[in-house]
Amino acid sequence: MSIYLFPAGEDPGASFAELIQRVRPAAGPLPADRVHLDMPHATTIAALRFSSGVVMAGDRRATEGVSIAHRAMEKVFAADRFSAVAIAGTAGPAIEMVRLFQTQLEHYEKVEGTTLSLEGKANQLSQMVRSHLPMAMQGLAVVPLFAGWDELRKVGRIFTYDVTGGRYEEADFHATGSGGRDAKTTIKLGFREGMSRLEAVDLALEALFQAADEDAATGGPDPVRGIYPIVATVGAEGFATVPDEEIAARFAIYLDRRAEARRGTGTEGGRPITGGDPS
Repeated sequence: MSIYLFPAGEDPGASFAELIQRVRPAAGPLPADRVHLDMPHATTIAALRFSSGVVMAGDRRATEGVSIAHRAMEKVFAADRFSAVAIAGTAGPAIEMVRLFQTQLEHYEKVEGTTLSLEGKANQLSQMVRSHLPMAMQGLAVVPLFAGWDELRKVGRIFTYDVTGGRYEEADFHATGSGGRDAKTTIKLGFREGMSRLEAVDLALEALFQAADEDAATGGPDPVRGIYPIVATVGAEGFATVPDEEIAARFAIYLDRRAEARRGTGTEGGRPITGGDPS
């Protein structure tokens, strides 16, 4: 494999996306006559801050028109050690964008010998979303959600985007996708400052459950198939995925609470699931 050399004025520097543009220009947007094809779409994702980081979660369902395309799709990924990205929108371009973003962060670190700041990573993702605008105008939109641990400020931060590449920082929480409105409302009712990791995970799970209850494109927990939402945390120790066993146990507690509420022996709604280690 040969090493590409560029004149000084055309050197792409630490940008992997620019390197690809120089070496192998990207193909143009899809022809208009292909836009009508049904393609898998990722649905609901959410993120919220807790006392020592951020929690990011996504349901597992992908839809293709009115059909279920995939029941166990992953929508939450590690961007690097201290950040995570979740996807909603057209699944194929979204996953490609995530892979390019991961490669870009690794490429930058190798070329510059240091990592980007969290805001720098958010800006890089914003540029990728902006470059995707021609596809979005044809109905193949990708709307990611980015969050991570700011090593300078020592706090978790959440960034959202629109299809034009606009980047916005959310103070405490956000949710997007087809069930985003219901998920965000649930988080808004249950969120409070200084939540523990367990409380934040529980609230994210409750938000996805409520979204699935209202939105047909959002998948709820599926104990029969052993399919549960993907949940990850990012803090000072880095990115970590919450094990399926823990997710299943937390959902079991939540469903028990709902059953008790229906029998009039408990309370439900507006608060995270209780029980377990509060750390």
